[in-house]
Amino acid sequence: MEAFLNWLFTYLTTIFLGLWNAIKYFFFAIWQFFDFATIFGQIDNYKRGFNALSWILCIITIIIVYAIVAGVILLIVLAVRKYVRFRRTLVGNEDLLEEIADLHRDIAKLTKDKERILALKVDPTGMTYEQIQKAIDKEENPNAAATGDAAETTDGAPKQERKTDANAKRFYRLSAVDDKYEFYIPPTYDNSLDLKALCDDIRNFACSRSHLFYEIKIIRLLIAGLASTKMILLQGISGTGKTSLPYMLGKYFQNDATIASVQPSWRDRTELFGFFNEFTKKFNETEVLKRIYEASYNDDINIIILDEMNIARVEYYFAEMLSILEMPNPNEWRIDLVPSSWPSDPAHLTDGKLQIPQNVWYIGTANNDDSTFAVSDKVYDRAMVINLDSKGVPFEAPDTAPKFISYSHVESMYKKAVEEDPVSEELLKKVGDLDVYVIEHFRVAFGNRIMKQLRTFIPVYVACGGTENEGLDYILATKVFRKFEVLNLGLIRDEIRGLIAYLDRLFGKGEMKECIAYLQRLQKMSY
Repeated sequence: MEAFLNWLFTYLTTIFLGLWNAIKYFFFAIWQFFDFATIFGQIDNYKRGFNALSWILCIITIIIVYAIVAGVILLIVLAVRKYVRFRRTLVGNEDLLEEIADLHRDIAKLTKDKERILALKVDPTGMTYEQIQKAIDKEENPNAAATGDAAETTDGAPKQERKTDANAKRFYRLSAVDDKYEFYIPPTYDNSLDLKALCDDIRNFACSRSHLFYEIKIIRLLIAGLASTKMILLQGISGTGKTSLPYMLGKYFQNDATIASVQPSWRDRTELFGFFNEFTKKFNETEVLKRIYEASYNDDINIIILDEMNIARVEYYFAEMLSILEMPNPNEWRIDLVPSSWPSDPAHLTDGKLQIPQNVWYIGTANNDDSTFAVSDKVYDRAMVINLDSKGVPFEAPDTAPKFISYSHVESMYKKAVEEDPVSEELLKKVGDLDVYVIEHFRVAFGNRIMKQLRTFIPVYVACGGTENEGLDYILATKVFRKFEVLNLGLIRDEIRGLIAYLDRLFGKGEMKECIAYLQRLQKMSY
């Protein structure tokens, strides 16, 4: 044992002495490498025989040696750093793989749990989960031959093919409307008012019940505008009651308006009507779609407000409705919601298409500022524009209660006004003369759509208490002369002056107040 201990002592002494020498010589080498006193002493011993070239070579040699050593050290450092990064990545990947494996195990466990839970449930037909799964597999792969294809139900009867649940409802809100109107009793409508009395009544109601003050002309323009088009555009500065006007109108008819707040992200019709979710097999319905569908059940006046409609491009999300509302046959006013029909679809949905009812009015509001888009000609031509550029002046009005007024009654008053008091031939001749003048001087023509709206708007406006010239004045200012804004105002300044004089000669001095005021604003803008 003593001999072994002596050997162990000698062995360990040798090992540790070697390690000590390695460490000692490593630091000795570093110290010797940076022993500048010895290096400069060696130079001092041989400098007597140095010439200029020798000094240059001496300096270059020292620089090269130190550069090589520095390069080796840098390579060692970079190699160590690269190895450390590699190890970190490797460890991270291993951790990620372990997490993925854990997730797979959890998914497998949850799948088994789900299958066990579903297996406990019994289908209304008496089929268990396993039987349902086999039926689905057979339907997906009918060519597969299997001895178990003729599976039987629990009562021994042959299993029937199962498809998607035909009773599943993909239109929850529209189906709820069907349920709501199953035992619907329409209200007793008050159809005693004519158009003039209706305008006065609405104005008094706005004042007495909502504390909103509008000129009677604004109410007349609104009611007459809705006779010529289903789309009204209220524009002007903020705070003039653009949104309040249609909201109040819904209160007056005792059928609150549906407000759709337009968002800058609106790009297509799905923002208005919703869309079919292929994953859930449900249709994501909007309040606008629900209101349009509900209007098919009643004879009420239904109002949909598109608030701040030009905060997104109107021709993007409302283009389809603008085209549909232009169709001459109302029976063709349909929108496609889904490509096919289900037995459980709402009652008023035919082959996935919804008929747009006549008793819906669309009223949009628009602010003209830097945060909004310019409204295109396509929208201006199809809609009736009403400018609200000033706040209403307060006035006293008798207390006026809201009323149930049917859409059929209002529509009959519209037709009566057009048939009994059409636009006079004298006025139409003047409009024709003005059309020729505007084409010759401005290269702008009246469209057929404008003439059609004019023939409906003016008689209804007169029935509301206005005059022919007032109605024509507003149509020309908002429909025709508005097109001058895209022209070079600097070049047509003198032509505008001549047009104002021509309007005075044609219709009488100062009769076309709206047109003249608008043309004078264009003149100021040209300077």
